[in-house]
Amino acid sequence: MGVTAVWKMMGRVVGGGKKPACAPNGRSITRLRRGWVRPLALGVTMLVLATTVSSSGVLSESDFKKVEAIKPLFQNLMGDLVQAAKRPDISTGDADCITSTIRELLQISEELSSYEYLITIEKEITDFGENSPVKGVVKFAIEKTNTILAEERRRLVQLSDRCSRFPLAFGKTQQALQFIDTTTNLLNSIQVRL
Repeated sequence: MGVTAVWKMMGRVVGGGKKPACAPNGRSITRLRRGWVRPLALGVTMLVLATTVSSSGVLSESDFKKVEAIKPLFQNLMGDLVQAAKRPDISTGDADCITSTIRELLQISEELSSYEYLITIEKEITDFGENSPVKGVVKFAIEKTNTILAEERRRLVQLSDRCSRFPLAFGKTQQALQFIDTTTNLLNSIQVRL
């Protein structure tokens, strides 16, 4: 893989042409990402320039399958939430809580997919040994993902508490929390071996 291809991948992860989402304090996600772009770019550059070649990779096939399982879990959860919000017999309180749960999850979905891409970047950059810089990129992406998930879990617990008097919505927020916990556990099981 050439330097140009790596920079194109970096551009997909960091930028994209989309309108920036806003973080809770009003700063754009793009500005928040700038703080980690330089170290990441340096790591990828080192990866491209690395000379050590080995057949073993940072992640096992089992690790890749765990990461790839996250997206269908998220899609199933979102589909279920949207269907529940559209039910004709749903109360206003349930609908509001479920819509808030959907909004919370959508807020983090783009950023999480960027980190998922970084975690699995090794598939596109082949023949680097266990001591390659890609290991640092994967560790970084897992740590950042876990930070995002921990913050999202905190917000969902607060939402769940507010929605506890609406049985349907409470159940759906619990499903969202279960997704967060499952994803965190999957990533932690990979991180302990890095």
